[in-house]
Amino acid sequence: MKASLLSLGLAAALSVFTLVPLQAKAADAICYNCPPEWANWGEMLNRIRADLGIDIPGDNKNSGQAIAQIIAEKASPVADIAYLGINAGISAAQQDLVEAWKPARFDEIPAGLKHPDGRWWAVHQGTLGFFVNVDALGGTPVPACWADLKKPEYKGLVGYLDPTSAAVGYVSAVAVNTALGGSLDNFTPAIDYFKALAGNGAIATKQTSYARVVSGEFPILLDYDFNAYRAKYTETGNFQFVLPCEGSVTFPYVMTLVKGAPHAEAAKKVLDYLLSDKGQLFWSTAYLRPALPVEMPQEIAGKFLPASEYERAKAIDWAQAQAAQAAFSQRYLSEAR
Repeated sequence: MKASLLSLGLAAALSVFTLVPLQAKAADAICYNCPPEWANWGEMLNRIRADLGIDIPGDNKNSGQAIAQIIAEKASPVADIAYLGINAGISAAQQDLVEAWKPARFDEIPAGLKHPDGRWWAVHQGTLGFFVNVDALGGTPVPACWADLKKPEYKGLVGYLDPTSAAVGYVSAVAVNTALGGSLDNFTPAIDYFKALAGNGAIATKQTSYARVVSGEFPILLDYDFNAYRAKYTETGNFQFVLPCEGSVTFPYVMTLVKGAPHAEAAKKVLDYLLSDKGQLFWSTAYLRPALPVEMPQEIAGKFLPASEYERAKAIDWAQAQAAQAAFSQRYLSEAR
């Protein structure tokens, strides 16, 4: 268990008792790590309330913090469901924190995107790159490659999520490591890269930072395409998504039913809803690639970068990546932050 906790962030475990969800007593179900500003969860929670009559408050944990709190509450669970990066979902299953339960459309989810017993399953995927507030760059060129962010002109302009805690942070590490010639057995390229970013004034944060990019506090954030597209097409300003020239990775996000969920029946209705045609099509309108083979509306698909750009994004064995996370985290904490 120590290695699993480390892989999801020792800092998260230490701060777990400060992360009690708001409105927990008034809710019909509790989701850990359903942040209203992330992946348009705010609107999804509104739709769940309207269509199912089930109220779920937003929750701004990251994946590591969610797992840490579920562990702390294991004797008396508070959460019903958790939305996690696939690496965190794998860890939760290994630690017996989540139930073996299969939603209605489980069999339609492609192999590799679900636990065989239903302890986790993907609801959508994103591609890691640069979420850029062009106006906030103040005339500095939009970066095209991982190597660009180490240049002096980008000093203090870059933010990223803590790779020892947040799923997107670790995905950033895997992405840059893969793009720069590393492997899941050799994270030296990523460690060297984060050292260089730290030396160039980059800021690491633990919480989702969409609003900080929109406001211009972070002109560049290592983040997913869906957040960048959301800003580009719904916010006032000039935003871009950049898929780095050296390459990147795709990453699934999964849902889980927490073991001993206090509102299990309501939670199961929500989990089925997220995989319904309506739920899956909603994710596509939030610029996420659905887990099920539903056709993305052409007006949405046309807003993504061309398919030729996405050829640089690789699929990763995330079970192997999760197994490598503890060793990476130890190196990052001692060498790179």
